[in-house]
Amino acid sequence: MRVLIAEQDHANYAGLLAAAAPDLEVLTSGNSAELALLAPQCPVWLGQPDLLATLLRQGHKPEWAQSTWAGITPLLADGLTRDYRLTRAVGIFGQVMAEYMLTYMLGHEREVLSRLVSQVERRWDERPGHSLQGRQVLIVGTGDIGQRVAEFLVPFGVTLYGVASSARQQAPFVEVVGLDQLPQRVEQADYVINLLPDTPATHDLYNAALFKRFKPSALLINAGRGVSVVDADLVAALKEGHLAGAVIDVCRQEPLPQQHPFWTAWGLLLTGHSSAPTSPTAMVRLFVENLRDYLAGQALRGEVDFQRGY
Repeated sequence: MRVLIAEQDHANYAGLLAAAAPDLEVLTSGNSAELALLAPQCPVWLGQPDLLATLLRQGHKPEWAQSTWAGITPLLADGLTRDYRLTRAVGIFGQVMAEYMLTYMLGHEREVLSRLVSQVERRWDERPGHSLQGRQVLIVGTGDIGQRVAEFLVPFGVTLYGVASSARQQAPFVEVVGLDQLPQRVEQADYVINLLPDTPATHDLYNAALFKRFKPSALLINAGRGVSVVDADLVAALKEGHLAGAVIDVCRQEPLPQQHPFWTAWGLLLTGHSSAPTSPTAMVRLFVENLRDYLAGQALRGEVDFQRGY
């Protein structure tokens, strides 16, 4: 079996895959022209969606492609073939994403940034810190990553609610409602965590009307997709005090343009799409497990439904 690796970190992936599955013939390159020559020789591709999409645009097509990202938006672009099997990276981001969320939730409770300002001003800041105990957390997007984030938050004594494409029973959430109930749910939430994928239904969800329903003390954390947030509406909502702050990991355009208002928005912290980097070791482990099932004709973890977009 020949496998093509189309990854920025291709040499590392090739080494890990050679060690994990020595019977495979691994082809890879850091040169896009060479990748295009290798692609037709490989029925299975492993790589990042933007590079895989380039190969598809050139007329190449795998039997199965494994994305190294949880999001596969570049592969859903108009005009690209969907006549192949595609799997997302699943089951490898839960802990690192939960650690990201906890970093900024605890930082919010303990007012870390304002205490840093106090130190710079040489002002003794003896305000008492607060706790996550009893806070209501709304996780918008309760799939693989949202589920794991919720599980990590349980020991902190928060009350968990979820929003998904449709209502369902899902532990440890008290309740998971459909996307149409998002406006009602944000009214009670102390933390709104967005983990939604990029689909037509998730565009521009966080707009002026929704921000007006937030608690003034609430924190929005967006580590899903930038298209979910109307940028100008968020900046205005922060200025008007409709919510206490926002931690933004993902933006509509990355890197963020120098003149974008997010850079100077009051109460907004940018984290540069750093929330949950892919671990090559974990990714290769997932790929090898999926490859085994692929060769056996069995279901694959993280298989994408092109109609749903995830």
